[in-house]
Amino acid sequence: MEEALPTQIVVNVRGVGYQVLIPLSSFDRLPAPGAEMLIHTQLVVREDEHLLIGFMTRAERDLYRLLVHHVTGVGPKLALAILSGMSVEMFKAAVVVGDTAAISKISGVGKKTAERVVLELKDKLGVAAEWEASSAKHAPTPGETAIHDAVLALITLGYKQVDAHKAVKRAAEAEPAIESEALVRAALQILTR
Repeated sequence: MEEALPTQIVVNVRGVGYQVLIPLSSFDRLPAPGAEMLIHTQLVVREDEHLLIGFMTRAERDLYRLLVHHVTGVGPKLALAILSGMSVEMFKAAVVVGDTAAISKISGVGKKTAERVVLELKDKLGVAAEWEASSAKHAPTPGETAIHDAVLALITLGYKQVDAHKAVKRAAEAEPAIESEALVRAALQILTR
């Protein structure tokens, strides 16, 4: 990648620079300029221009395709605005539960467009999106994941599960926003006392 702006990047492919439009959600995940990267693209051919649109994840690209191909009145730029205004998971959850108010808060999306999006995509997203939306609500927090990883690391080092869990819990209580590596070190100090 040669250059990055919030809504577009320039990608160098064997000496040729390609301008690629991106949603803000992809901009947040871009590597530093000059780094190699894999970007999922969609080519939009129009009478007067060719647009190359890029996404850091397949889920973003797939949602973009759903919006452009299955929602009346949603073109490439509005689909990019929708992806910029809401994460894929949040968008799918909003569609599944019919939350047009959340979708209409996205810049460029009015109430009627939000209603059309929900109406035309609800069946397309279906049961899989409903399962994803409900499982996202119950997904472990980063703190819970760090605790779990730290306990597994201590078990791997030969400590009993009960002792490892107690030590990690005590370390996490002492410093709640700590990462798993630091939790392991703190728990080891507790265990070796």
